[in-house]
Amino acid sequence: MAIRPEKNAAPQIAAVPYDVVTAHEAALCIAENPLSFLRVTRPDAELPDLAPDDEQVYRRARENFDTLLAKGLLLHDSKPAMYVYRVISGDVSYTGLGCCLDTRDYEQNIIRRHELTRYDKEEDRTKHIDAVNAHTGPVVLLYRDAEAICSLVEAEADKKGVPDAEVKWPDGTVHQIFRIDDEQILSRLEDHFSGINALYIADGHHRAKSAVNVAHRRQRRGEGSEETGRFLGVLFAHNRVKIHGYSRLLTDLRGYSQDEFLKKLREHYDVRPYGEVDDCKYQISPMVSPSAGVHIVHMYLGGQWYECTSDTDPDAGIIESLDVSILQKKVLFRILDITDPRGDSRLQYLGGARPLADLQEMVDSGDFVAAFAMQPVNVETVLDIADAGGIMPPKSTWFEPKLLSGLIVHTLD
Repeated sequence: MAIRPEKNAAPQIAAVPYDVVTAHEAALCIAENPLSFLRVTRPDAELPDLAPDDEQVYRRARENFDTLLAKGLLLHDSKPAMYVYRVISGDVSYTGLGCCLDTRDYEQNIIRRHELTRYDKEEDRTKHIDAVNAHTGPVVLLYRDAEAICSLVEAEADKKGVPDAEVKWPDGTVHQIFRIDDEQILSRLEDHFSGINALYIADGHHRAKSAVNVAHRRQRRGEGSEETGRFLGVLFAHNRVKIHGYSRLLTDLRGYSQDEFLKKLREHYDVRPYGEVDDCKYQISPMVSPSAGVHIVHMYLGGQWYECTSDTDPDAGIIESLDVSILQKKVLFRILDITDPRGDSRLQYLGGARPLADLQEMVDSGDFVAAFAMQPVNVETVLDIADAGGIMPPKSTWFEPKLLSGLIVHTLD
């Protein structure tokens, strides 16, 4: 049974996911809003003099969580339920179903992934879940919706009408939670999802793997329980989400002048000046699939946008054919000697939900020398890669919707 905010407290408790803010940014949020769930998910923000993985940091997370419960700001639901999580963004809405998932399905590759996890981040969330005794942020997963299951989930929310919690976020999105506890409806939803043979992690690879780690550690300690082997997920139909590209930013050109770099770039791409980009654009041109015979990426350098294109290789594999793979191989590695795209400090990333004008401003400010705006990957391509057991390059996808933490919590007892 879930723990959720008291309805009137939900707007104050809801917080961005722990991994999209730094400790400093989290501290600023907490100073402005002391009820923020970041006090649970980012306790290091309150203890800046300690290492982020100090045991006192994880104890503080548990203390802050228990305080919210003691004050009645977080409440235990009285009976099992599922939760419709709806995000409204302008005239677009995303509707998912919040529920518990089995860690064994992750281990048996029924729950599939397309990214590698980093041990340090994985260990941090493992310790956090174990200390707080709860999954404090949901994993976002996709399912192939051949039977219009999403429409059934949406209908249940529509029938309820009034959400059990609603949060109007500063970015203009509205987050709504609808609790579904009718046993007949729950049974019907379970029946529909029983025909789904695979789920795909879109956001939360570290949270999922850490949940598996906690289940194993508690079993070894003789503390395993039914709930220990479950973790919190929100399931979205694959054709009801949006994928953005993930932009790349460079702090230097490895000593090349701008003209020298352009000359090097033209050994791999057809490079042409593009023109002006207005403030509201998120990508320059409509998504182009490699099946169209061309790779495309847009670069901002020296106050000018460029369109860079290259022919596809019909013999290349699905991962090698990704625009991000081509850029990594031909530009970041061969020209700039960036061999570790996860760890090289010269390479930074910006989620593609940010307008291109933000990239332009970051380069114009002098913080970066160049930016690459990537085309989004087709969602079917992501699922196909996961089905094949493949691993995409880091920061290949930015999924919408982004869910808030603190609106649904699953405890391990």
